[in-house]
Amino acid sequence: QVQFVESGGGWVHPLGSLRLSCAASGSIFRIATMGWYRQAPGKQRELVAYITSRGTTTYVDSVKGRFTISRDNAKNIMYLQMNSLKPEDTAVYYCNRVSGVLGWGQGTQVTVSS
Repeated sequence: QVQFVESGGGWVHPLGSLRLSCAASGSIFRIATMGWYRQAPGKQRELVAYITSRGTTTYVDSVKGRFTISRDNAKNIMYLQMNSLKPEDTAVYYCNRVSGVLGWGQGTQVTVSS
């Protein structure tokens, strides 16, 4: 059974940066297209960035140019570098497979506020 553990969140001023990590158990990680999702209070969870097993990346418009997704298949870890953060980026961030979502981890809280 695959499990995801997200970390790296915190509180940051607008225009600040954070780097999130997602540690995954199980060999499925290496062949899966993986994504970072977020859920803001009162809103549905949304996929904000994803990366194929070969490293091709895709971003939603709201984070394009500010967020960078990457992965280390040897270590079963995925990252999300977030720069120029905005208050509207405040959310709980999760990682998961894109096609065929598996069980959710606990997420990591990101709060952007002055």
